[in-house]
Amino acid sequence: MATADSVLALIRAYRPSFRNPHDKIAFAVHASFLASGYVLTATGPPAFSDTALSSPSTDEVGMEGWNATDDAYAFLYRKEEFGAKKSVLVKCLPMGDKLIVDALVVGGGEGKPVHLEIDVNKYDGGRENTDYSDMYNNCGELVSRLNSGILGKLDEPSASYSSSSREKAREQLEDKPDDQGVGFIEPRGFQPYPSGLVHPPVPPVPPVGESDLIPGGGAGMFPGRHNDGGGGMLLGPNDPRWFGGVDGRPGFPGGAPDPRRPGGSTHPDLEPFGSDYDFI
Repeated sequence: MATADSVLALIRAYRPSFRNPHDKIAFAVHASFLASGYVLTATGPPAFSDTALSSPSTDEVGMEGWNATDDAYAFLYRKEEFGAKKSVLVKCLPMGDKLIVDALVVGGGEGKPVHLEIDVNKYDGGRENTDYSDMYNNCGELVSRLNSGILGKLDEPSASYSSSSREKAREQLEDKPDDQGVGFIEPRGFQPYPSGLVHPPVPPVPPVGESDLIPGGGAGMFPGRHNDGGGGMLLGPNDPRWFGGVDGRPGFPGGAPDPRRPGGSTHPDLEPFGSDYDFI
């Protein structure tokens, strides 16, 4: 949407010559369309011609002849949204102290014209000098009325525009790959585990003291498991890192050896001690 600052900046950039208060307000209407992303493709007499309406040009043009007629102003714009292009015809008609503004999307019967009546004297500053901000009163209110009464309504997609352009946008999103390198990708459909049970991985025995420096795994990892010794710098009497041991197994002399879990089964943390389930 347009803002008062952007509209005044465009008016200063074009430095138009005004013949009367209606010229000032009509040019403010045009500047509001430019500030909203529209591109001028015809103005003045060329915008009134049937050719401009039946086959609107897409080439940008200048402002020459924008107020060449005494009884009306016309502007033809184009704008691209959601991958679709549209042309908009805007006509401003002076009627006494009013400026009647009508805008219509050209081609395809995409909607009814939007209509706005502007009190010229309310927004005419009455001063003619080089400072364009002095030529307008309540410019912020004028731009706000144009946003709500004209520009906002033109930006609302009509039924035909919605059915075509939104479908095209949806197809473009579906064609994009799911993995963009960022974020979490959900699996497609149900992904059962073959065994019906998830076994967390068992990391190898860490070096001495490592678990004191890194007490836990990184984010998103299963909790670590340290085989008997734990990887810390404090060693118990049955720590497997001692040489020697009791009954031919590593351990501290005089200490009772810990029973060891058998290997080759489902998971060491999920199985009981001994060779069968009756072991106590």
